[in-house]
Amino acid sequence: MAEQPVDVLIIGAGASGAAVAWSLADTRMHIVCLEQGDWMNPAEYPSSGRDWESRAFGDMAISPNRRGRPTDYPVNDSNSPIAVANFNAVGGSTILYAGHFPRFHPSDFRVASLDGVGDDWPLDYETLEPFYAEDDRMTGVSGLSGDPAYPAKQSVLPPVPLGKSGDTLARGFNDLGWHWWPSDTAVATAAHDGRDQCINLGACTSGCAQGAKASTDITYWPHAMRAGVEVRTRCRVREISVNDDGMASGVWYYDADGEERFQAAEVVVMACNGVGTPRILLNSTSEQFPDGLANSSGLVGKNLMFHPYASIQGIFDEELDGFRGPGVCIWSKEFYETDESRGFVRGFTYEINRGRGPVATAMTGMMSGRIPWGAEHHRAYRDLFCRITGMVAICEDLPEEHNRVTLDPELSDIHGIPAPKIDYTLSENSRRMLDFAVERASEVLRAAGATDIISESPIAAGGWHLMGTARMGKDPARSVVNEWGRSHDVKNLFIVDGSIFVTSAGVNPTRTIQALALYIADQIKKRLANLFD
Repeated sequence: MAEQPVDVLIIGAGASGAAVAWSLADTRMHIVCLEQGDWMNPAEYPSSGRDWESRAFGDMAISPNRRGRPTDYPVNDSNSPIAVANFNAVGGSTILYAGHFPRFHPSDFRVASLDGVGDDWPLDYETLEPFYAEDDRMTGVSGLSGDPAYPAKQSVLPPVPLGKSGDTLARGFNDLGWHWWPSDTAVATAAHDGRDQCINLGACTSGCAQGAKASTDITYWPHAMRAGVEVRTRCRVREISVNDDGMASGVWYYDADGEERFQAAEVVVMACNGVGTPRILLNSTSEQFPDGLANSSGLVGKNLMFHPYASIQGIFDEELDGFRGPGVCIWSKEFYETDESRGFVRGFTYEINRGRGPVATAMTGMMSGRIPWGAEHHRAYRDLFCRITGMVAICEDLPEEHNRVTLDPELSDIHGIPAPKIDYTLSENSRRMLDFAVERASEVLRAAGATDIISESPIAAGGWHLMGTARMGKDPARSVVNEWGRSHDVKNLFIVDGSIFVTSAGVNPTRTIQALALYIADQIKKRLANLFD
């Protein structure tokens, strides 16, 4: 069944799809967004009930393979030490993100020039800065101006309070003379744009029932829909079709009833993340594009970057915050820029979090052998509960073509669409960086008073950030889209999600994903008269 043609068709209603829809809405074009998931009801998030921890391992788990919701698609990540984490809904993975909300550094756009690795981006920090600022306003970023690790910028809301955990770890950084600063966060510390402030529910990573965490279903989408953008949920896109001129003509998708439909469009915008976007492009084969749509470079699906994470947690004698409060607290950029004496290039950010809930504390203690069975069980548990805090190190992942997304020849979703298959190897540079990060973090924790340390490196379930699989660049032989997000091969196809990243930086990508989406939307609006030239 065919629908009436639309001007702009956006695939995906997450971080980037929401931002580009809102920005394009002022053109008064007919804009439709197809989202594989559904609208979420915050009253049904885990933090509204007592089973919030168990549900974080079940229907609201970060892994689609564990969740198995009807709106998910499976991912074959058995050939990767890091498992994919994502979420399909209006709001996408911002439903489950913790709210760490850093910007890239200026150096992140010039790693080839500065450090001789990867490639330089075809744009720079200064180009994106006004779009970062616009995204900050829409999101309601909490933070503290004046961080010496960044260019000057203004925060929209006050920073998240440090709490006992933040104060304790800040003392450790101070003792060593290392940088730390209150984090930029997507958690409201005061009322903003109809959302109230954080009330410390503590279950940020399984949906914020309060609405203080800035998921795009409650930030960008209400504004975009009031401006006329249509969102259709439970629409699973199979492939993008092309006409005889090699232009995208629309998409084939399955609706909520499993019926196959075709939506024609003048412009198609991909916003499906660094795994979902190459999956659809590779599945969109035709006589003109036998190797997948927009893939003349052969790079669709290649250069997958994850951000290897290390978790380093300390056990303290005094009681700390436990799970109460947002997980975001402070960060350290002490080891962000390249220092060759460390044995690796580029660097990482320490993101300090608070503690663990009752069940997670028990699981940590049991798996690490710190909580025994028998007479000492309850005493050992009391020694851990509300006494664990620490940090993660988010390490820059270098682009390597052998790290890639392909289509699985056997595994498929409920509509028979091939599932993505991940082939990923942890580089030697990443391994050295992770080892260094664990060692330095352990020094911080001991300086802060930790009596014992628990670490995991890399975090096996830590594939939150999906980048690089449809990279941007000026050379069509070495990139998939140009410097303003348009496909080199298909002049009415745009990509706005993390797949267009050239490098990964050592920070969470969502703020940069949204700044890029706003930038690309701005470029589209400025070029409407000759958009396909």
